[in-house]
Amino acid sequence: MKVVVQRVSKASVTIDGRKVADIGSGLLVLLGIINEDTQEDIKWLSNKVANLRVFGDENGVMNKSLIDMNGDAIVVSQFTLHALTKKGNRPSYIKASKPDIAIPMYEAFVKQLEIDLGKNVQTGEFGADMKVELLNDGPVTIIIDSKNKE
Repeated sequence: MKVVVQRVSKASVTIDGRKVADIGSGLLVLLGIINEDTQEDIKWLSNKVANLRVFGDENGVMNKSLIDMNGDAIVVSQFTLHALTKKGNRPSYIKASKPDIAIPMYEAFVKQLEIDLGKNVQTGEFGADMKVELLNDGPVTIIIDSKNKE
């Protein structure tokens, strides 16, 4: 399981002209899932996202987490995070899970993040053509892979 976490001043997701998610200060989390991902990956990655200290404290040092800031989050499924680009110029998405595996894992990740944050988490819609708009704050963008916990 892999995420791209972006600290945002604001972010939203629009599908077919309808805004389905909209937050102010918080995190936009792009989530990619592979078949080997487990409940352990969900718990570890959700905890990491919720407690990632990327928000400034009173001294301007990135020392506060989303929990500390009582910030909001949007989670968007993004199978392209597992693109293989070694050969040629057309990415292969063979590692990305198919919907029958990915949807329950995606939903479980969102539920776990809601538990870890103690609040609702907004989402896009799995498999939809989404327009994601964000104002990256910093910019701060971090990639975390549950298969690389070192």
